[in-house]
Amino acid sequence: MSKGEATRGVILDEAGRLARRVGLGGLTIGSLATQTGMSKSGLFAHFGSKESLQLQVLEHSRDRFIDEVIRPALKAPRGLPRVRDLFERWLAWDSVEGGCPLTAASFELDDQPGPVRECLVRVQRDWSDTLATVFTSGIGEGHFRADADPLQFAQDLQGVMLSFHMASRLLADPSAADRARRALDTLLAAAAA
Repeated sequence: MSKGEATRGVILDEAGRLARRVGLGGLTIGSLATQTGMSKSGLFAHFGSKESLQLQVLEHSRDRFIDEVIRPALKAPRGLPRVRDLFERWLAWDSVEGGCPLTAASFELDDQPGPVRECLVRVQRDWSDTLATVFTSGIGEGHFRADADPLQFAQDLQGVMLSFHMASRLLADPSAADRARRALDTLLAAAAA
């Protein structure tokens, strides 16, 4: 990794932390300059525009999500253990200060057409496909019924995750994680072979 790429990664990490607090809409080159102590002109040379900055923060968040949640979970045994591992890693990811930036952006951008929303839609569809694929591996392992619907499971599991996000972040419910785990258990029991 070149020095320039390393610097860009550090800036995007800081931009991601800022976006978790103020949302992508509140993320500007000016606000990032204030946060990092860098000059606006220096940041403009890296990103060029607010939209480009937002897109790169989304892509950087996606890459970190893959590195911290998906890739490690894929090392768990296929099927049920992998579903549980993926879920626990997502809970940990969403439990850091500011929560999951991809989830927060989904609420923020759902009615705002444009390239940033289109990028986020691709990220969220990839995530749904990943959940369905991991579940499908459980059918192959004999953990889940052969007639279980992986896409329905993926949607239901995302419902549990969104409910956890709201309960933990907005309502500060200390039992949010336990309730989310019980909801996962219910989904898994319904799909069990």
